[in-house]
Amino acid sequence: MPAASTELRDALGTFHVPTEGTLRIVSLVPSLTELLCDLGLADNIVGRSGFCIHPRETVKRIPKMGGTKDADIEKIRAAAPTHLVVNIDENRREQVGELARFIPHVIVTHPNTPEDNLELFRLFGGLFRCEAQAEQLAADFRAAREELRRAVEYLPRQRVGYLIWKDPWMTVARDTYISAMLAAAGWDTLPEASEARYPEVDAVLQGLTFSSGITPASRALASSETRGRFADRVLLSTEPYRFTEKHLAEAAARFGAPAQLIDGEMVSWYGSRAAAGLRYLAQLRQAC
Repeated sequence: MPAASTELRDALGTFHVPTEGTLRIVSLVPSLTELLCDLGLADNIVGRSGFCIHPRETVKRIPKMGGTKDADIEKIRAAAPTHLVVNIDENRREQVGELARFIPHVIVTHPNTPEDNLELFRLFGGLFRCEAQAEQLAADFRAAREELRRAVEYLPRQRVGYLIWKDPWMTVARDTYISAMLAAAGWDTLPEASEARYPEVDAVLQGLTFSSGITPASRALASSETRGRFADRVLLSTEPYRFTEKHLAEAAARFGAPAQLIDGEMVSWYGSRAAAGLRYLAQLRQAC
């Protein structure tokens, strides 16, 4: 294996070599489909998940092949891809293993911090031989990251509840990409620690109750106080649950904190949208 190729390693530690010959990609990750298109590789994408919706006009021409967790195995097989792009959080391991039986190259991704985008750009740029386009994205990301740092440098940090689902209400753990993006903007998500990456908020509230020294018997009486301590601000994401303005009053009353909508794509989509996401957070944070 050439020495340069050993630098192209995915999230599982698998080494990849730069593409030679025909390139046919199936992407089952919405943000990575967008990244591939922005790298100039749209004509090489032969399949996508139904959730890959950006860039809208471009992906309309790319066949859908199921969802992120229920891909259509036979459609993908018929497309004869040379490469499959997946993500640890978004795709099922069992299904990826089945696809790996007939797809020569499987690229596994797992960004957990904004800075992980730089490695993602380097990996895709080197693997798909579009280094110049990848470096442009990296340069824009670095600029946006510095803009955000300056925008929030003197703002006080706030504890936030970032809601991604309702019935049950669900949030994000601090080891997620979403939480790291918000932390870069001075917003620290709750809970501080969680075994689940996407815990139910009621479980978080119970944890806060116990940590406050309140007994289970008195939890009901202390519920309003506990909820008031849950966060300084509650952020309702527009995805995966489609929160709208009609949910704001309910969330504010439920968790005892000001509630506002936040664009989920700008916070959770890594890849080429990351720079725009950082700039979006800079504006949003300064307005709060």
